[in-house]
Amino acid sequence: EVQLVQSGGGLVQAGGSLRLSCVASDIIFDELVIGWFREAPGKERERLACISGTDGSTYYEDSVKGRFTISTGDGKNTVFLQMNNLQMEDTGIYYCAAPFWAPSPVYWSQGTQVTVSS
Repeated sequence: EVQLVQSGGGLVQAGGSLRLSCVASDIIFDELVIGWFREAPGKERERLACISGTDGSTYYEDSVKGRFTISTGDGKNTVFLQMNNLQMEDTGIYYCAAPFWAPSPVYWSQGTQVTVSS
C-alpha cells in the first residue's frame, strides 16, 4: 500500500522541542521528495521543509530555518522533523506529503496537532 504514516506532535511550551516522524512506502521514499507542511487557523497551508531521498538535499522555509531540521534515518523509510525553539506561531496541524513541490501533493499523512503554549 502506498502511504505515509505520521507520529509525534503534541503540546509544548514556547522554547521547547518536538520531533515528528513520517514512515513512507518504498515507492514514495525512493522516488519522490517528501516534506512537511503546516496548516494553521486563518493561514494558508505552508511548505516547511523537504528532503530528497536520492541525494539528501534539503529545503527550509525561512520561518523555520535554523530551528527545524529534516532528516532521514533508522533504515525504515522514515523522515523526521526535529523542531527546536518552538514558538506560538508554530501551532498548527502538521502533515508529511509527497511530492513536496507539486501544486497539490498526491500522498498525505494523517496529520498531527502541534500546540505551542506561552
